[in-house]
Amino acid sequence: MTSAPKKSPRILIVTPEVTYLPEGMGNMSNFSAKAGGLADVSAALISCLFDLGADVHVALPDFRSIFDGYLPKLFNRDLERITKRIEDERIHLAEDRVFYYLQHVYSGYSRKDIHVSLAFQREVINNIIPRVEPDIIHCNDWMTGLIPAMARRLGIPCLFTVHNIHTMTETMAGIEDRGIDAAAFWNYLYFRNTPHSYEESRGHNPVDFLTSGVFASHYVNTVSPTFLKEIIENRHPFVEPCLQQELSNKYYAGCADGILNAPDPEFNPAVDEMIQFNYGPKNHRIKKRENKTYLQEMLGLDVDENAPVFFWPSRLDPVQKGCDLLSDIAFEIVSKYWDSKLQLIFVANGAFQKHFHDIADFHRIRNRISVNDFNEALSHQAFASSDFLFMPSSFEPCGLPQMTGCIYGTLPVVFDTGGLHDTIRQLDPDNGKGNGFLFNVHDSNGLKWAVDRAMDFYFLDDSVKEREIKRIMTDGVLEFNHTACAEKYINLYEKMLERPFIV
Repeated sequence: MTSAPKKSPRILIVTPEVTYLPEGMGNMSNFSAKAGGLADVSAALISCLFDLGADVHVALPDFRSIFDGYLPKLFNRDLERITKRIEDERIHLAEDRVFYYLQHVYSGYSRKDIHVSLAFQREVINNIIPRVEPDIIHCNDWMTGLIPAMARRLGIPCLFTVHNIHTMTETMAGIEDRGIDAAAFWNYLYFRNTPHSYEESRGHNPVDFLTSGVFASHYVNTVSPTFLKEIIENRHPFVEPCLQQELSNKYYAGCADGILNAPDPEFNPAVDEMIQFNYGPKNHRIKKRENKTYLQEMLGLDVDENAPVFFWPSRLDPVQKGCDLLSDIAFEIVSKYWDSKLQLIFVANGAFQKHFHDIADFHRIRNRISVNDFNEALSHQAFASSDFLFMPSSFEPCGLPQMTGCIYGTLPVVFDTGGLHDTIRQLDPDNGKGNGFLFNVHDSNGLKWAVDRAMDFYFLDDSVKEREIKRIMTDGVLEFNHTACAEKYINLYEKMLERPFIV
């Protein structure tokens, strides 16, 4: 088993998020630190690094208004494992009025988000890094994209993790107006146009934050190996050419990797306090049926423990998540498996929610389709109650619901891309292999084919299904966990420390 680095290097993890609110999840009354975003990954990684003996520090913006209502929940629930073993000085809150009174981490307004990012990075560069004196800096996403350039100037190895393909730009003049001395490290930044001199570039040549992070860092990783490969192979037209090129440069220089995220350990049906009936691999058959009838009664669906239930766990975003594919075939698959009483349950917000409400109302099948706003407890219960879950994303940097589904014995139906490819293998019950159902043509017919394969499995003898689900649940706990993820990061930190530093 991999242990912490021998010399216990001081690691500073710089993350802009203290909670993650995906589009459509509602206000802070629906707050969940378990949404699977950057905040959750950072919190779990920090905890596991400490479990493995690493000397880790974390830099966060001081979101005081969010902290007032949710810091106790966040730190006592998600970071309790950390704060019990960490002195207060290991959590470094960047101070600036621009984010004291925000109610959300991201405002949705690019200028305001840029100001928050620059204020955060200014405090990290000017105050937190000098105070912590880290041996390694680990930055995350575009809001920390300037820090690797300063780290390179200071001679501190820097890892930059790309969680989401989203960026912002600002001129050096704008950066310097916020108190960051860009002149000190401007030659390590990535400009949208080729820079010829500092003076020529300062006022009119935009700096790309995300690409700068990749360009200046000593090592970079995405949150799944296949998504990195897809970018290198230029398979996603939405990825900016500059980012594709810089990630390729890092990859071919041996300085890029993919490290899968993992669900929080609390996502486990044996200990999940949000589900009605706890269970494990050995008793899943009975307890999942009890959870199913409980949820059916709650949602007003036909109550039948033998009805196949499909669960939609992620936001209803047609740009990425593939909900448009399901809307094309929702009534068709309910009709095709009408005698089997197939049911669809949605626990998600998003632009496409109305389409599923309309389908259920038009065809008068509210007893077969239940559409619900996101709710943390309801989502947990749906994982425990359902037989299958949908993740037909057109692209997926990592994805967490498909891993969670395996741990709960809720088998994923996914498009073969990115992190879904890395975590889900075609189920082969005859040979005791695989953990879900993949399709490789991203259209409604492809998804329908995968649903049919899931139903083929559902119609198998109960003893075969029980054996396979037991295996999948057991393997899921062993494979999808933050300890394995943290060990990979530690191995990467060690590799960075062993390599000669190149300015």
